[in-house]
Amino acid sequence: MLARSRQIALVLTVVLAAGAACQARDHDKPDRGRPAPAAGPRGFTLVASGDVLPHSTIIDRAGFDAGGTGYDFRPMLAGIRSVVSRADVALCHMETVYGANGVYTGYPTFKSPPEVADALAATGYDGCSTASNHTLDDGADGIRRTLDALDRAGVRHAGSARTEEEARTTTVLRAGPAEIAHLAYTYDTNGIPFPDGQPWAVNLTDENRIVEDARAARRAGADVVVVSLHWGTEWQDAPDDRQQTLARNLTAARTGNRPDIDLILGTHAHVPQAYEKVNGTWVIYGMGDQIAGEMTNYEGAKDPRGNQSTLGRFTFAPPARPGERWQVTKAEFVPQLFDVDAGRVVNLNRALARGADVGAVRDRIRDVVLSRGAAQDGLVMGE
Repeated sequence: MLARSRQIALVLTVVLAAGAACQARDHDKPDRGRPAPAAGPRGFTLVASGDVLPHSTIIDRAGFDAGGTGYDFRPMLAGIRSVVSRADVALCHMETVYGANGVYTGYPTFKSPPEVADALAATGYDGCSTASNHTLDDGADGIRRTLDALDRAGVRHAGSARTEEEARTTTVLRAGPAEIAHLAYTYDTNGIPFPDGQPWAVNLTDENRIVEDARAARRAGADVVVVSLHWGTEWQDAPDDRQQTLARNLTAARTGNRPDIDLILGTHAHVPQAYEKVNGTWVIYGMGDQIAGEMTNYEGAKDPRGNQSTLGRFTFAPPARPGERWQVTKAEFVPQLFDVDAGRVVNLNRALARGADVGAVRDRIRDVVLSRGAAQDGLVMGE
């Protein structure tokens, strides 16, 4: 483990040096290395990544990276910033809620430092799903603090709400010429009851409601509808029957000749799961944990899969005719690792190119991602 960390540290030194001057957030993304717009309608790129799950060791690391004053999560994400920031729109999954006044906790009831939001913004994320089984870990106050911090950082959010009006408002992000509706839902809240009088505080998974929400977003003008789902069986590489059934039913929902949902992004299982094109729509069953402490599975064993993940990247092209769907013309996945010793997210393909000994991890993730035939539908591994 130590030898591997020293190898990866060489890569991180290069990555961090290259990104040291790039911490400022610009929400219009004018300087992110994208080519100049071509004449006529253009498409856009969307990237999405998995669970941000700050255990106590992650919080301690952020304190160390801040030099002992406050918390700085930006170095943890610096290794993936070049991928995230160059997208037209980038989505994360903020699994935990934020605490206040230095009262921060990890598992089993999470309260994370609000500085996480600043790091997400600095990395290039435009929005995050906030519906998870931990959304109610600190009741209505936790939701309020989390969404307040994301708002201050300029990061949009979907899946939880401070007011009933907010719960009824669809999150819409602009990506180039397109308007993207982002919807988010969770299977459960770990049995924690909703705050009194706030049944709208977090969106629970309900097939009919998801379809209704997607159709409402489309009627309101959304060009692309993206649904984030906190679902699945933890520590299981393969999607479970409920995931597969819900994916089939949601992607089959149509209004006229147009699907109601254009992309499904899955979180929760802690491990990378397959990508699959279902009824012509891309589904990521599980992206894995992008940030998490050293993980222990249900058998009580330390499980490195809990620190492996993917980032999905999809290139959308405008419809050939008005009223048709925006088409995914390129689908990619980027394999990632959270190095618990170094406290950094590592882009595995770039690490390999610089000589780090991470080929076996990269190949395992690739095999899982492609296990349901996604390569035949055009999915490729990106950098």
